[in-house]
Order: sequence, then C-alpha cells, then structure tokens
Amino acid sequence: MHELLPYIPNYLSGIFNSLYYFMPEVYLSALFIIVFLTDLITGKNSQGLCKAVACIGMLVVVVKDLEQLSFVIINGEATTHFIFNEMCVLTRTAVNFKFIIDLLAFVLLLYTDWDHKLRAHKKGLSDMYSIIIASVFGLHLMTMAFNLLSIYLSIEMVSLASYLLVAYRSENAVSTEAGLKYVLFGAAASAIMLYGISLLYGFTGSLSLLDNSFIQGLSHANGMAVSFALVLVLLGIGFKLSFIPMHFWVPDVYEGASTPVTAYLSTLPKIAGFALLINFLTPFIFFAKWTAFDFKLFISIVGIATMIAGNFAAILQTNVKRMLAYSSIGHTGFVLMGIVTFNQQGITALTYYLLVYGIANIGAMILASYFANLSGAEDMKGYKGLGVKYPTASICFVIILISLTGLPVTAGFTGKVFMFSAVYSIYQQNHDIWLLALMITGALTTVVSLFYYIRIPLNLFIRHTDIKSDPVKSSYNLLWLAITICAVVLLLGIFPNFIYQYL
Repeated sequence: MHELLPYIPNYLSGIFNSLYYFMPEVYLSALFIIVFLTDLITGKNSQGLCKAVACIGMLVVVVKDLEQLSFVIINGEATTHFIFNEMCVLTRTAVNFKFIIDLLAFVLLLYTDWDHKLRAHKKGLSDMYSIIIASVFGLHLMTMAFNLLSIYLSIEMVSLASYLLVAYRSENAVSTEAGLKYVLFGAAASAIMLYGISLLYGFTGSLSLLDNSFIQGLSHANGMAVSFALVLVLLGIGFKLSFIPMHFWVPDVYEGASTPVTAYLSTLPKIAGFALLINFLTPFIFFAKWTAFDFKLFISIVGIATMIAGNFAAILQTNVKRMLAYSSIGHTGFVLMGIVTFNQQGITALTYYLLVYGIANIGAMILASYFANLSGAEDMKGYKGLGVKYPTASICFVIILISLTGLPVTAGFTGKVFMFSAVYSIYQQNHDIWLLALMITGALTTVVSLFYYIRIPLNLFIRHTDIKSDPVKSSYNLLWLAITICAVVLLLGIFPNFIYQYL
C-alpha cells in the first residue's frame, strides 16, 4: 500500500485536469441531482416542474457539447484528448455522437408525458426524468470509453437505466413481462461480454485499448482463443446494437414497453453503441500487423444477416411498434456498412445517418402515441380510415415513413446516399467482394422495407372501417412536435450539408 502513495498526487492531478474536458458530464451529474431533489422536495406535484428542469438542463448540456468542439478542432484539425488516465478519450467523433444523443434526449424528455397511457401511471413520471438523465450520462461514457473497464461500466450503467424504463409501468403485466425479459437477456449478454473481457485481460495483462502491450499481447496469443474472446465482446456490444444474433429481445421488449421508452431504446443506446464499436475497433484497425481476427469479414456477415432478417421479419408484423422494432434491426445492419469502411468518410456518413434515423424513428413513435391517444389504435388495422379523420398527422406519418425507407426528398434518402457513396469509394480501391455484397443487400432490403412501411399509409388513406371512435383527449402537443420533426426531415433532405459539413 505504501508503495502506491507517491503515485497518488499524480493520479489526482490527472483526474482534476480531466474535468476540464468532462464538463457536459459534470452538468449531467448536476442535472440528475437537481431533478432528483426537485421531485423529493415538491412531492406529488413535481412532474411538470421536473420535466421543465430536465428539458432546460438538457439544452444547457447540448450547449456544452458544442463548446467541446473548440477542444477537439484546433485550426481546422481534429485533435484528441486522453482523460482519466486513458480510461476515456475525447475525439471529434465522440463530441458529434454526444451532441446527437443529447439533442434526441431533449426531444424524448418533451415527448414522455404526452403519451396518455404513460402519463396515467399512478406513480407519476418524475422518477423517469431522473432515470433518462442518468442513462444519458452512461451514453456519454460509451462514446468516449477506450478501456475495457470503462466500456463495461458504461454499458451496465445504460442497461440498468433501460431495465427500469422498460418496466416502469409496473401495474401493467405486458410492461412487467417485457422488463423481465430484458433483464434476463441483458444479464446473459453482460456475462458473455465480461467473460470475453476477462480473456482479453488474461492474454495481455492490460485493460487499456490504447496500451501498446494490449494489441501486441493479443498478436502473440493463440489466434483461435483471441478470436473467441473478441467475438464475445462484440456480442456484448451487439446486444445494445441489436444485430444478429443478439436481436431476439427487441420485438417483445419494444412492444411491451411504453411507446416513449420504445423510442428511447430504438435510438439513444443504439447510437452510443455504434460510437463504442468504433472506439473498440480503432486500435485494431490502425495496428498494421494485426491479422489474428478479420473484423471486416465478421461485421460484413453480421450486417448482411441483420439487414435480411430485420427487414423480412418486419413484413410479417401487424403491431406498429413490433414492426418498427424489426425495422430498427434492419437499420442496424445498414449502418454497419459505414463501420466496415474503416475510414473517416464512412464514419461521417454513419454519424449523419444515425442522426436522421434517430429523428425519424422518434417521429414515428410520436405519431404512434398520437393515434393511440386519440383512437386507441396500436395495430395497423386500427389505422383504417384515420387518414381522413386526422389528415395532418397522417401526412406527417407518411413523410416520416418515406424517410425511414430512404426515398427522395427526405433526410433518410440523403443518409443512404452518403452511406452508399462511402462504401462504394472503398470498393473502387480494393474491389472487396464483401463490400459489394453489403451494397447489394442494402439496396435490396431498402426495396423490401417499402412493403411494410407502406402498409401504414395504405390503412390510413385507402382502407376504411365502419367503426367510429371519438377522441379520448386532444394531443396537439404531439402533433406539433411531429410537424416539427417532419420539417426537419424535409429540410435535411433538401439541404443535407446544413449538418453534414460539420460532422
């Protein structure tokens, strides 16, 4: 113990110096405490106040994210900052992902209590705001983690928050069942990943991905054993990304959870998961002598299988949330195309695509809540004839679904164009058959997605029903939020460089 005393001042100094590059997370920690105390002090009437504090605080965090751009971009050049003794790394990619996560989290905080079923929960939603903010802190850590310990801790922090959110409506049997399934599958995925991490530590004696001895140690270890360990870790990350074969929890959990929670699960953890995957792969990609495991082959096969399984399974669904769950799996496979490029153009295209996908997917969930609020419709058959009764919301739904499909002139189309362009530019250099297979699969599954997305407009406008239902309550807040999202989707579809040039 006494031998460590001389090193303590240096470690403490490094921690305090790192806080300068950790301000968004510091503000998130303070926001969590403030929202928690607000709920504690004001009691049963705290829901509206907690929401206001959470939304305002999240906007402040977004501003802090933008301020961090001055740290990572100096004289037009991207720089890197190692913080907390290389446990985390602040890069331009990490800042971009944090900005997207916080922006979408703000929209989700606005949307949460506008879902009537969730708002009717007798316990109130004040606790939910605290949980969402705590999860965003974990998502921030995922975007910056470059140590196997910080990777595992950040994933577990997000997982615990996600478990609570899914089972939040504890009086609802379906929600409780979804929460139980999620916990069981999550625990299994966590154990798999932890076993892989322990093997990697045993091979190298280091937990830091940036330590030279880490990659070199793996290079000298048995190739089959190293490949096995890496696959286990990738499967743990894949649980958050919901790629094949770690997707089995998605349909039941998305359907059973409250719609705002489904919107959260299908966007924020997935976005942070891709940032984490980039961090994990980076040391291996830039180590010239690495040959023990072919990451490009593994991700290509997984991406192709995920696109096919997700899109074709979505065709068979009748429940809107379950259909969107399978479609999100398909989108995961498509985004993996950007990972396989292993270059900055691919990462930029991936970041832009995740932004527009996140906006559109939350918009789809908002409109699902809107129609559920007004007519109780949760299956596609329940949407019959609603396009005439609620034309504005129905048109917004069509625009958002067009974006999710990837058709002009929406942001989803420009996102897919950027993604295909990034993959094709690498294919022209090396003529890799797997890149060609990814592009072909991506194009074909985009066509397939049209068949299940179009079923919602078909029921809204073409098919009619004799059943008449009166609105339970108005949902003008959801409608205005959906209109705003539609405007953003169209704006980014026409002027993509408005965002793309800054990524």
